[in-house]
Amino acid sequence: MKYFTEPKPNHEKPEANVGVLLVNLGTPSATDYFSMRRYLKQFLSDPRVVEVNRAVWWFVLNIILLSFIPFRSAKNYKKIWNRAINESPLLTTTRAQTEKLQAAFKGQKVVVDFAMRYGEPSIEEKIKELKAKKCKKILIFPLYPQYSAVTTASVCDNAFDALKKVRWMPAIKVASPYYKHPKYINALKNSVEKHLKSVNRSLKDTKLICSYHGIPKRYFENGDPYPCHCTKTTMDLQKALKLNNDQIDLVYQSRFGKEEWMQPYFDKHIEELPSKGTKNIIVISPAFAADCVETLEELQIAGAEDFSEHGGEHYSVVPCLNDNDDSIDMLKTLIEEELTGFTVD
Repeated sequence: MKYFTEPKPNHEKPEANVGVLLVNLGTPSATDYFSMRRYLKQFLSDPRVVEVNRAVWWFVLNIILLSFIPFRSAKNYKKIWNRAINESPLLTTTRAQTEKLQAAFKGQKVVVDFAMRYGEPSIEEKIKELKAKKCKKILIFPLYPQYSAVTTASVCDNAFDALKKVRWMPAIKVASPYYKHPKYINALKNSVEKHLKSVNRSLKDTKLICSYHGIPKRYFENGDPYPCHCTKTTMDLQKALKLNNDQIDLVYQSRFGKEEWMQPYFDKHIEELPSKGTKNIIVISPAFAADCVETLEELQIAGAEDFSEHGGEHYSVVPCLNDNDDSIDMLKTLIEEELTGFTVD
């Protein structure tokens, strides 16, 4: 293995910073077939994401799926693409989160940057940049409130793979999931209340649907705690909003393939609600730190159409926390807690 060449240390003016690397899932660089194919191949080739026989999956993915799913995914991305600067909303928001957090740590020996698990900028690239900025310690901060092997553990895999190439290894810490942190729950509560006011609704006559990205049920049965974390987040949000059990539902979205995933399924659940007397709902997606194709297209566009077609009346989606004030305050607090005892002299 070839290791990165390290700069010679300056013993006369030793400098040391601590790096904070925010990591989100990822995004294609463009909506054309080849950009989508490259992104989807990297994502779906991750054994943390698809746990099946690798030889069989290689054939299914490369020979069958990648011949058509890039076109389907591109269609969805085009609906929500940030055309003003030609990038996905997830990239725009994650950059904004990073810039605001860096400003919040102004005057401190903290360098904040971001990377994507799939696509660009890569974790390896950003670790190299943080090292070049004299970061002797690096906090890897997965932007996933609820832990899952599919997401958080995959970030760790990729970060540690990158570190295998480093000659002078920085001290590394991985942030804990924050699915029940009071600041996170309060930020979600505030976002729901702000949205209700903006659409002139009340939870007295409108049901709150908490939609989380799904995982195959098999993963949970094999020990992935993700559904437990989703349940805890929902219970804490319910308590914060003072809701009864019949005023809030937990569902899972974004499934693919024929295998059984965690239920209830978002699409099927909202289709059934009008016939059961629930015709007004708002949807929140607590597992997403920033709006992306799953929230902007799957929830806001497809979900609204589906609910209306089945007799629903009011349907709206609470924006993700994104880079709003509560989000930045929460993330700053979480980072400060993680950096306790992990600072540089």
